[in-house]
Amino acid sequence: MTDPVSLDAMLAPFAGTRATGRIEGDRASIVIDVSGLDEGERDSLEASVRAAASDLPGVATVRIALTSQRSTRLSIAVASGKGGVGKSTVSANLAIGLAARGRRVGLVDADIYGPSQPKLMGVEDAKPTARNKVLQPVDTPSGVPMLSMGMLVAPDQAIAWRGPMAAGALQQMLDANWGEADTLVLDLPPGTGDVQLTMIQKYRPQGAVIVSTPQDLALIDAKRAIDLFVKAGVPIIGLVENMAGYVCPSCGDVSDPFGSGGAEAAAATLGIPFLGRIPLDMRVRIASDAGRPPVAADGSEAVAFGAIAERVADWIKERR
Repeated sequence: MTDPVSLDAMLAPFAGTRATGRIEGDRASIVIDVSGLDEGERDSLEASVRAAASDLPGVATVRIALTSQRSTRLSIAVASGKGGVGKSTVSANLAIGLAARGRRVGLVDADIYGPSQPKLMGVEDAKPTARNKVLQPVDTPSGVPMLSMGMLVAPDQAIAWRGPMAAGALQQMLDANWGEADTLVLDLPPGTGDVQLTMIQKYRPQGAVIVSTPQDLALIDAKRAIDLFVKAGVPIIGLVENMAGYVCPSCGDVSDPFGSGGAEAAAATLGIPFLGRIPLDMRVRIASDAGRPPVAADGSEAVAFGAIAERVADWIKERR
């Protein structure tokens, strides 16, 4: 008869700590934890364990039970009412900043028509693979896996898709094999269209971060984005004021080409948290164009992004 120690030793090379078993007469009963595995991986692991257990002396029957821990993954939407306010830059730095604070983060570039995360994250030439029709996220130098429409189409190709096709692309990215990620940061397209509605209806995020510049025109549209999430019952984590103040690299004087304090005042009026302001800094632009998000560096330009990530991390802790 095979003892439990022999059974565990046989299971370890195939399943590590995922499988536990016991022997009762000539029957081996094995429980496999398949949390985070896609269908193909589950089937392969089960087959390997079954074959190994069947080869043990004295074992005539192998019974296997698959278990999976309930996913506790949360998603955070980063949105804006209009384009050109730096939403994608905020999304990339927020994802990396949350990862630096202990979250296991994945980044979804849901800006279907204007995907920029591959360049921001330094993986312009990367292409995702698929297993059993499930996309596998691409690793990035920052350690945050990501998926983007920019990885699935030829460079410079126009993505002239109607709403249902764009919604389908979003669904494939959100249903990808995110493995052990406990947090997804969703870089949404600007506005309040089909992609946002699909996400809210099928993959309701646990919270939303709204990005705006200080100027009145941007704030008008930011309020529309806020209204969409409020009506859908999605909590607003807070408002970020981007491009807030330009420090001249030559003389050090500060100017405000887009105004100052508008987003903070709007947050107070709307009764939502103000997460912080990010200066209009040439070093942010240079680092972003080079695929090195500033929050991953030690420069002063990382401070504002890090402070915002800290506030979002605190929000996550409070909602548990």
